[in-house]
Amino acid sequence: MRLGVLDVGSNTIHLQVMDAHPGARPAPTTNHKVELRLTEYLDKKGAISQEGVALLRQSIGDAVAHAKNFNTVEILAFATSALREAKNGVEIIADINKEFDIDLQILSGVEEARITFLAVRRWLGWSSGKLLVFDIGGGSLELATGVDESPDTAVSFPLGAARLTREFLSDGPITGKSLKALEAHVANIVANKMPAKLLSHDADHFVATSKTLRTLARIGNHWYGDKAQYLEANALLGIIPRLIDMSTEERAKLPGVSATRAQQIVAGAVVAQAVMESMSVSELEICPWALREGVILKWLDWNER
Repeated sequence: MRLGVLDVGSNTIHLQVMDAHPGARPAPTTNHKVELRLTEYLDKKGAISQEGVALLRQSIGDAVAHAKNFNTVEILAFATSALREAKNGVEIIADINKEFDIDLQILSGVEEARITFLAVRRWLGWSSGKLLVFDIGGGSLELATGVDESPDTAVSFPLGAARLTREFLSDGPITGKSLKALEAHVANIVANKMPAKLLSHDADHFVATSKTLRTLARIGNHWYGDKAQYLEANALLGIIPRLIDMSTEERAKLPGVSATRAQQIVAGAVVAQAVMESMSVSELEICPWALREGVILKWLDWNER
């Protein structure tokens, strides 16, 4: 059957249409993506502005129309940190569901981590042993570890690349002061919030999903000849200062770096470096499957019962 996955994230509104059935690999057919950056439309009270809501409704309307044009049987719609944390998020979702006749659901950060973990496990298989999965989104960082299809431990921290850029690096060129403040903030959360089970993970296989980590791996390949399917901790030590010395326009010319990602990639790299160091991880394998694929797989599993 043809299913659509509508991902309402902090950076993008992304519809992925896939042909899928139980026991088979989901096959992408088409996608529709709009870079909206919802968090830029938050007011001082933490609510999404009328302009932001209007743009969101337009983006979702276009995505739903695209899905219908490709004979999608069902749209599986979910929202992550931007709508999850917005003061008016529940109201916005209720209006959108009524207007477009969909069932947009808010995922918690832990749910994101667990569903992404399922997708990585299915992609890599049982022979990959105990997994430790990293995912850096626009609003949050998710980590999960375990030996089964459901992780033993899954956590989410407010360490997304867009969030940290907005909070620490949004005032022009990156200064030493702003960088130190960002690094101290990340280090504080990692040191005080990371569960002991994750710090003593004894994982066999270290995996990364998300556009931020894939982009950093591509930069490592471009600058240092690293394998593009891996992000090396040693490479990050060189990548971060080089990115800081570049303008946003210069970063946007790097392979795989969009204009939006060019603004956020430094914050994403700082988070990746801090977490990999704290967990003694020297490299991450990039997995092409992540949250959207996990949502499809979970839905198929549920419908087989």
